[in-house]
Amino acid sequence: MVRLNEIRRNEIAVVPPAATDAGLVYIGRIATPWTDRLACPRMGRADGPLCRIEVFEPWVAALDGLCAYARIEVLYWLDASRRDLVHQCPASDGVARGTFSLRSPVRPNPIGTSIAQLVGIDGPIVTVRGLDCLDGTPLLDLKPDRSLFTPVAPPQPGDFE
Repeated sequence: MVRLNEIRRNEIAVVPPAATDAGLVYIGRIATPWTDRLACPRMGRADGPLCRIEVFEPWVAALDGLCAYARIEVLYWLDASRRDLVHQCPASDGVARGTFSLRSPVRPNPIGTSIAQLVGIDGPIVTVRGLDCLDGTPLLDLKPDRSLFTPVAPPQPGDFE
């Protein structure tokens, strides 16, 4: 059983340096059914519940054209996550690994990403399936799923090396 803020055997926590302003701006809020980290899924599913993303002004105009994509990448700030573990021990196998080798939400900069199924856009509300974050999670960005995106520029030497 996972416990909130638990330090498992062989995990290592550090005192992080003081935060500096990276200039991030929350561009919206995400509404999901989950209010508890222990109930939140570890990965979103394409057949998961409907979730609503509210995009704040002045960013609503940036949604123009997004409806052309069946899937979008949602980037969000995992504001309820720890930020101090450099080694983590997944409950599934009990082996400690470096944070950067895991997809855990516990990160120095807890940025979450999900590939979500785009259900619809109505004004500032983007409805999707496939998220795995808590209700009220701050939104950082929305992008077309890179596997559906056709680059504008022609391939350049070295692109596929």
